[in-house]
Amino acid sequence: MSGTLAAAPPSRLAWVMDRLWHHRSAQLGGAILAVILLSAAFAEFIAPHDPMAIDTLRRLSPPSATHWLGTDEVGRDLASRLIFGTRYFLMICLVTTVIAAGAGTVLGLISGAGPLVADAVIMRFVDVLLAFPTILLVLAVIAILGPSLLTAMVAVGIGNIPGYARLIRSAALTVRREEYVEAARALGASELRIIFGTVLPNIVSPLIVYTSYAMPLAALAAAALSFLGLGAQPPAPEWGAMLVNARSFLFTAWWAVAAPGLAIFAAILGLNLLGNALRDVLDPRDA
Repeated sequence: MSGTLAAAPPSRLAWVMDRLWHHRSAQLGGAILAVILLSAAFAEFIAPHDPMAIDTLRRLSPPSATHWLGTDEVGRDLASRLIFGTRYFLMICLVTTVIAAGAGTVLGLISGAGPLVADAVIMRFVDVLLAFPTILLVLAVIAILGPSLLTAMVAVGIGNIPGYARLIRSAALTVRREEYVEAARALGASELRIIFGTVLPNIVSPLIVYTSYAMPLAALAAAALSFLGLGAQPPAPEWGAMLVNARSFLFTAWWAVAAPGLAIFAAILGLNLLGNALRDVLDPRDA
């Protein structure tokens, strides 16, 4: 057989990754996220001190060669606590997203691509959740379960379910009218196979984009709950809890407030930049 074989077209994933690699927002956001991931994975090796070690003789020490970002109100090294705090940040993002996206996607798929009775019941349930202000719903969950980081993550996840459910329902309603869905139904595929095997793979793009926007908001909400004393409890090196512990030293030891505040700012900025890039890359109008 003569001639050269034509190169195989790149896969969808390879095409997306290539566009992200050359996208300025994705480069910056990805770099910030990479630093967070590496810090979380190798915190024991990167942190210069034990994040829980108390040294009252060095309390509220300014940044120095020994303590890069200074110390907090009981002499704990702020740089080490920020590094270990990346694990809490990633855990918050993961747990809240799994709860909200998991439950919201299932409800939205069944509502948008399932029987009309299921659509009516699920949407009325979502309407009930939307009738409560998100913060009120979150506080109600925390009041029932008690203040803790796990409770805060569960509460924020539950509060974000309606957004996912409505988005996935809208996308599923559009996809279910496509010819390939009708073809699968004509070939005898079950409703569950159509919903999760045919409809779901074709609405992944809007789900990813929405998740990239909802995740930083969920992380910020969890940090705000910790700031209010309803999330992570001392002495956990969670950025929101660190911020509330240092707020009374804003004018006397600004570094104790600036360190966790800037960490939250940088992490949320990185996720938002990555979300902007994903929106640009996955937007079908730009494909």
